[in-house]
Order: sequence, then C-alpha cells, then structure tokens
Amino acid sequence: MTIPVINIDDKQAFSNQPEASTRFGATIAPLSGVLGMQGLGAMFVTVEPGRRAFPFHSHLGNDEMFLILEGEGTYRFGDDEFAVREGDVCSAPRGGPDTAHQLINTGTMPLKYLGVSTLNDPDIAEYPDSGKFAALGIAPGPNLLEAHIKHIGRREDAHDYWDGEDL
Repeated sequence: MTIPVINIDDKQAFSNQPEASTRFGATIAPLSGVLGMQGLGAMFVTVEPGRRAFPFHSHLGNDEMFLILEGEGTYRFGDDEFAVREGDVCSAPRGGPDTAHQLINTGTMPLKYLGVSTLNDPDIAEYPDSGKFAALGIAPGPNLLEAHIKHIGRREDAHDYWDGEDL
C-alpha cells in the first residue's frame, strides 16, 4: 500500500557499505515506492564523516538533485568541488564526465540529504574515476544497488556489434 506522507524518521533504510571499506558507505532509505511515485525518484541518505555514499558518477538518462538537510561536505561536480551545508541544493543534470557528481562528508557530523531524480528507464551511469559504466534498470525496490544495476563493465571489454551473430 502506498501512502501520501512519510516521516524520514520512520523510513525503512539499508546500508550500502562495501565490506572493509573506509571510504564508501551510507544508510539509504528509498522513498518513491512507499509514496507511490512512479516518475520521480527520492531517497533519504545519511553519510558518516569521511565517507561517500556512491562513487563519482554521471547519468546519461536521468537528472538528479540533492537537498542538504544536515551537516556539511564537499560536492564534486565535473572538474570542480564546492563546499556544501544545510540548505544547499546541488544539481546533477544528465550528461557525461562534465556532470559527474559525488557528495563527500568532510564534516564531523553525519551528512543527511534528500536525493531526487527523474526515473527514465533504462539509464547508463559512467564512473570517471574507475573507467566503468553500468546499465541500470530503474525499478522501485528496497535495495537499489541489487535491484537497479543490470551490468557493470569497462569500454575495453566491449564487443563488436555483430559479435556472436550468424553472419
């Protein structure tokens, strides 16, 4: 059942922290599905000091926006970095490396923000720091990393268009 109002203190969240990582990890509460939204994504994210929720990335198919609710940090955007704090809104329009983005908690308290996005399906994410790309399926679910990532690869692993076809 969907409801039209949810309090972020009552959210159902999951951790996306990789084992043995001291750089990445956050608590993420998907909100869209609970609220019945199908064309607009939303999630509440809490990042502890010194960490990042996600790798530096861009989306080819979806726009994102982040509203900083508490704490402070650094917003990487393309080749630039911006100090952010409570009340700031960060834009992440779709595009290539020039719109790649990442929020880093550089403060001493948890960084809490609301992430909002379009839900164009499918989407392709590119990761400039690691040279990867990911094919994403945008579908509501409790764990966005498991539900959404369909394939991760690198350009050097690419095949010819006709590879494997009976020519």
